[in-house]
Amino acid sequence: MKMEFVYDYMFHLLTEYAKLLRFKPTVPPGAVEVSPETMACHQNGTYRKFMMESLVRSPSDSVPCNLPPAFDSNELRDFWDGNDKSIKRVEAWEDEYWRTHPKPNLGS
Repeated sequence: MKMEFVYDYMFHLLTEYAKLLRFKPTVPPGAVEVSPETMACHQNGTYRKFMMESLVRSPSDSVPCNLPPAFDSNELRDFWDGNDKSIKRVEAWEDEYWRTHPKPNLGS
């Protein structure tokens, strides 16, 4: 997962959330703007490097969550069939184990 995608998601999430607000936000007197640039300018070394690498210049133009389906119907059926076969195989191994290894008698 790239930070670019995380920032795009957060941008779109906050944009949609802002549409639900029922009040007009205002900047309080004496407020100071904080940006990634101002946060990174006083840092040195690795911290500054990662701050600058993760800096987003502008939001993405693409729509968020525009993902193709993970599986088509045949792939999904094959996945579940494989899952069922795996469960049956493990159950057969368990049955075989208990046939060859009798359960200990803990009652005496």
